[in-house]
Amino acid sequence: MSKADKILKKMRENPKPQDYPIEIRPIPPEEGGGYLALFPDLPGCIADGETPEEAIRNALDAAESWLKTAREFGDPIPTPFESSDNDWLSYAPRNLYMRLADRAQQEGVSVSELAVEYLAEGLRRRTPQH
Repeated sequence: MSKADKILKKMRENPKPQDYPIEIRPIPPEEGGGYLALFPDLPGCIADGETPEEAIRNALDAAESWLKTAREFGDPIPTPFESSDNDWLSYAPRNLYMRLADRAQQEGVSVSELAVEYLAEGLRRRTPQH
C-alpha cells in the first residue's frame, strides 16, 4: 500500500472536519446577512457568521461536534466527498489526488484547501503583470 493510500485510508477511518468540503453562501440582507457554511457530506451540519472566515470557523466547530456525536452513538460517518459527486476534485486522476492527499497531510490542511492554494499560485504565476 502506498503512502497516499495509507493517508486516504486513515482519513476514511477517522475523518476530521477539515477533511470535508465546505460550501459557503452569502445570506441575503433581508434574511439577516452574513454567510452560511455547510458540509454537504454531514447532514444538518450548518453554521453561520458575519464574515466567510467566521462562518468557516463556526462550521468547523459544528462539524467537530457532529463527528463526536456520531462516534459516541455509533452512527455511520460519511466518507469525505461522499455526497460531492459534482465536486471538481472528483474528476482529478487518482494519482494526482493521491499526491495532493499526501502533501495535504504533510501540511496539515484538507485536500481541497491545498488544491485551491496550488491553483491560486499557478494563476498568479500566469497572470500578466501590467
